[in-house]
Amino acid sequence: MSAEAFEYAIRKDVKNNPIVREVDERRQREMWRSIAVGVVLVVVLLGWAWQQFELLRHGYRLVEMQRDRAAEAEVHRHLRLEIETLRSSARIERLATEQLRMVRPGPEDTTIIERVPSVDPPPGSVVASR
Repeated sequence: MSAEAFEYAIRKDVKNNPIVREVDERRQREMWRSIAVGVVLVVVLLGWAWQQFELLRHGYRLVEMQRDRAAEAEVHRHLRLEIETLRSSARIERLATEQLRMVRPGPEDTTIIERVPSVDPPPGSVVASR
């Protein structure tokens, strides 16, 4: 081995401890400004996404409520039809004569009561009103 090759073969320890890196204030401010802008953009994006998801959720709820209302309206219509069917005077008469064994009243069983027209009270009297 020659002397030149031997010189490069020896490892030289270079101590860089006395070298201190200076903090670049401008670069530090730019970094914090970039982080602040990024955080604001993320917050705005999350707020927008949250509003969109809430709008979508309320839309689904509205459709579900409209479907429930239509179903309830259909049930209401069926119940009204059933009430009108049960109130039918022909049905009530048939049930009274067949199941309860009632008979139709004859002309001699009927008493007609005439309504007496109300008379105005005489002036000067006190009458309670309903």
